Amino acid sequence: MADSVALSAGVRANLLTLQNTSDFIGRTQSRLSSGLKVNSALDDASAFFTSTALNNRAADLNTLKSDVDLSISTIEAAINGIDAITDLVQQAKGLANQAKATGDTNEKSTLAVQFNALLGQIDDIANDSSFNGSNLIQATPDNLTVEFNEDGTSDLTITGLDSTTATTGIEVTAATNNFADDAAINTSITELNSALTELRTNAATLGSNNTVLQTRLNFTEDLVNTLEIGASKLVLADLNEESANLLALQTREQLGINALSLASQSERSILGLFG
Repeated sequence: MADSVALSAGVRANLLTLQNTSDFIGRTQSRLSSGLKVNSALDDASAFFTSTALNNRAADLNTLKSDVDLSISTIEAAINGIDAITDLVQQAKGLANQAKATGDTNEKSTLAVQFNALLGQIDDIANDSSFNGSNLIQATPDNLTVEFNEDGTSDLTITGLDSTTATTGIEVTAATNNFADDAAINTSITELNSALTELRTNAATLGSNNTVLQTRLNFTEDLVNTLEIGASKLVLADLNEESANLLALQTREQLGINALSLASQSERSILGLFG
């Protein structure tokens, strides 16, 4: 074109080098400001999408990790309830033994009333041992299903264990005949011994499930950490390296400006002919 400006080969080469250096400086400054060497798919599509996939899986597992943590608390609430119920059963057994040892009818009647009151407290504790809307030891207990991976192919179902005094639970009946005869007392003691055995079994079962959940929780935490570290390796910039690159590029830019100035001196010297 008639109005275009023609540059000499030397000036054009130095100008192109200076422009490239300026682009590199801009990219390096962007990495330093964001801390990322891959900010979008335009920088490195493979690294960007792989990192995104790893971060998405880590986020999904983090959600599951929270669910596992809540499930552990639900089991702990049930175990605490069983521990309290066990204490009450032992107290009830003590009352029954005391009634068996005394010959005072009035005292036996009083002990029977106390015995029945303890059974009521056992049922109250079982029905109050809930966490986050789930109760594993109440009458008609809940079951708890815990998922361990994002596609639902790995899980654990924890079956509730009725720990009330009902026949579906530890099966302890109220004191009969006000503990007036040894046969009634012996029946209660036998029921209480069986209840203690069942409660210990229930506690052991829930404790085993709790250990499994804690192991899976630790594993999931480690896996999430591994995924996030892997994702970071793909996109995070080495700030020390980028700082050194910026210093080198700024030096190169200054040298480029000097080279461009030298290359253009021949054009400027022509002006002297018109001086």
